[in-house]
Amino acid sequence: MVHTDMAIARRFDLIAFDWDGTLFDSTALIARCIQNAVRDVGGAVPSDRDAAYVIGLGLKQALAHAAPDVPVDRYPELGARYRHHYIAQKDDISLFEGVLDMLMALKSRQHWLTVATGKTRQGLDDALQTSQLKDVFDGSRTVDETAGKPHPRMLQELMAEFGVEPTRTLMIGDTTHDLQMALNAGCASVAVSYGAHEPDAFHSLQPLFVAHSVRELHDWLVANA
Repeated sequence: MVHTDMAIARRFDLIAFDWDGTLFDSTALIARCIQNAVRDVGGAVPSDRDAAYVIGLGLKQALAHAAPDVPVDRYPELGARYRHHYIAQKDDISLFEGVLDMLMALKSRQHWLTVATGKTRQGLDDALQTSQLKDVFDGSRTVDETAGKPHPRMLQELMAEFGVEPTRTLMIGDTTHDLQMALNAGCASVAVSYGAHEPDAFHSLQPLFVAHSVRELHDWLVANA
């Protein structure tokens, strides 16, 4: 990376973004697909809140929380029904307005931009292809490649890949799972309140800032990252 005056002035070299609910406007769809999948296999349908809570976790962990009455041996069927519902509607969702401009602004400041997500590799690659972001991110980790959130391994592997220390790494996400992962990895975090989790739960996890819109997030990052 070129060491310009702007690069030297940066607080964070590596910025890791969660995907769903942070960059991608998919929270409501994912929650609905979880509910429909549980209904399909005869389980007690979780509330909107409970279905949204598990977003960002690995699929097995998410299903155990959202559908506790569904036997483990039916998880493959439950997962298949979730994927069926999601694939049928995935083209109806897109990046939050302003996300692409924000990422381009950060890229021009020579941050490493990465993704740390509860999606699978195939799911993330499909989303990157659809949203024409393939060349924006410098690296990524998905839940099927490493440990799921809030385990710190996703961030640890990204930091190792780019040779960046925890004090120079920022995690941005919409769930307590994201913020706890950052704490576990020794990294700073920023939360967004427009995704899956209610912001009241964020403060004990010590985010530097809680953004209530992409515009607020963009402005904070330009001024402080």
